[in-house]
Amino acid sequence: MPEIPQSESKGTIRVVHLYPREMSIYGDLGNTRCLEKRIQRHGYTAEVVGHNPGEPFPEDGHLFVGGGGQDSGQVRVEDDLERNADIIRSLASDGTPMLMICGMYQLFGNAFITVEGNRLPGLGILDVTTQGNAKRMIGPVVLETVVGKVVGYENHSGSTTLGHGQEPFGTVLHGFGNNGTDRTEGARTGNVFGSYLHGPILPANPGLADLLIGLAATRATGRPFEPEPLTDGVADEARGRQVRRLLGIAS
Repeated sequence: MPEIPQSESKGTIRVVHLYPREMSIYGDLGNTRCLEKRIQRHGYTAEVVGHNPGEPFPEDGHLFVGGGGQDSGQVRVEDDLERNADIIRSLASDGTPMLMICGMYQLFGNAFITVEGNRLPGLGILDVTTQGNAKRMIGPVVLETVVGKVVGYENHSGSTTLGHGQEPFGTVLHGFGNNGTDRTEGARTGNVFGSYLHGPILPANPGLADLLIGLAATRATGRPFEPEPLTDGVADEARGRQVRRLLGIAS
């Protein structure tokens, strides 16, 4: 899609991808690309920037996304997260929309405890704690969420427990979710969302993408979100097929 001339744009939305080298090994870069194109389709200008360890933190971002990584990747970004913890917590408490997937979801919680017993402290934005395990939870997922049914694919060894009163992102209709036992998946505090769903999650679930974009648009422009009437036939059909297949619903 051609870039929208600034004079015709509804405003500029700045999307910050946290640690694209260390924490984007499961295709989660697709979330950033989806947001960029969808922001443009809604008539806004998308500005996408990456934040890497040691760089000045882009606290003027309107929407922050982060992806999954190996335990070693989480160790490499931990110091940078700690250095910028107060800024990130302030942005979160101020209502900045954030989507953190898998490893970054864990680091936005209270702590991640590795299989070896090493405790990596998190930001504490989401009241969750994750314990690493030898067994992995892998497979397709269907959730019930505030934006309807959401589909994706999970691949994690961490077992996450929600603190008392912590809202999940969704209820598991099929799959493991946070821990395979309590039917919760992910977590949400304010406008901060954490989830284990890869896929990546946003291209398959445009309703969730638009929720994040709408929050970011209001933050960027000071005005209500002005969406365009987009059609998402391919995504809707793919999501519908996964829901029907996994839940045993006849076509």
